[in-house]
Amino acid sequence: MQRQVVAALVLAAGRGERMGLDIPKAFVPLAGTPLVVRSLAAVAATPEVGLVVPVVAEDQLERFGALELNGVPNLASAVAGGRERQDSMRAGMAVLPEDVEFVAVHDAARCLVRPADISRVVAEARAYGAAILAQPARDTVKRVRDSAIEETPPRESLWLAQTPQVFRAELLLEGLAKALADGFVATDDAQLVERLGVTVRVVEGAADNVKITTPRDLAAAEAWLLSCGEPAGEPGGGA
Repeated sequence: MQRQVVAALVLAAGRGERMGLDIPKAFVPLAGTPLVVRSLAAVAATPEVGLVVPVVAEDQLERFGALELNGVPNLASAVAGGRERQDSMRAGMAVLPEDVEFVAVHDAARCLVRPADISRVVAEARAYGAAILAQPARDTVKRVRDSAIEETPPRESLWLAQTPQVFRAELLLEGLAKALADGFVATDDAQLVERLGVTVRVVEGAADNVKITTPRDLAAAEAWLLSCGEPAGEPGGGA
């Protein structure tokens, strides 16, 4: 049986204002290595992924080109992203070869993702057409309006979405087209496919597949890496 071709879009076009730094979040170093480099390496180390497409802000293409990426296999040229996440996905999808059957969309800020987890979510998407990594909610969640609790949803039914999120290519293209026609902006990629009436499967990911958004997240990720035996790099290293 012929293997289905999987491509990955690694989205790194966001500004990351909550980091409070003078460089975009994707280029912030974690233990000396920029977040985007770590994410690209993790995705590229996944055996099922045959092509990795970085999507970065247009004004950051030169900065991206200066990164040390020679050791990342199956890496395509960087693509200029857009203002919204969906614009960046469209830009990435536009450069994919015609033989790509599945697309994995991954946030550069989730740079601690494990290749083994990516393999598991790709397998689920191949079986069902669409799948995401997620973590079950461990805290009680409250739905609140005007500082008052409206509802306490059953915790056992709530999951926290992660990336990568993997879809059959034509489903993602259709979801993007429908969102554009409807003027709809999704908060995650799976929403685009859910709106088509397609069931999206959930695969439990690792708790440390966190999205690094604030300096506190960065410090926690560095502490985790140190606990795993990875030495810290010099501040600003690799960026």
